[in-house]
Amino acid sequence: MANVSEGFKNVFLAGIGAMAITGEKAKEMVDVMIAKGEITVEQGKDINSELKRKAVNGAAQARDAALEARMSFMSEEERAAFVAKAAEVAEKLNAKDAQGQANEAVEVEVEASEDKAEGAE
Repeated sequence: MANVSEGFKNVFLAGIGAMAITGEKAKEMVDVMIAKGEITVEQGKDINSELKRKAVNGAAQARDAALEARMSFMSEEERAAFVAKAAEVAEKLNAKDAQGQANEAVEVEVEASEDKAEGAE
């Protein structure tokens, strides 16, 4: 089972790497075309935005396919345990994010108070 999941992980990572390289090469090509005057900067930005959107969608599809393939080898009980663990991890990360946002809000308030204090001097 470990070999299968390792294989899926490697395929997933290879797909992400391939998309990243493709995106980088496409951006280089667009930059060259802009430099040669074959397309405008605005057209280049539009092309780059579209390429980024496609890369994000492709990565999401690859991630979903890898997850589905991984889970297809699990029993019903293993899938239930996996879902429970994923929910636990998500809850922990959400709490961490909420704590981080609360800390950022306090830092902004402190900075604003310090700026007001400096302005009063």
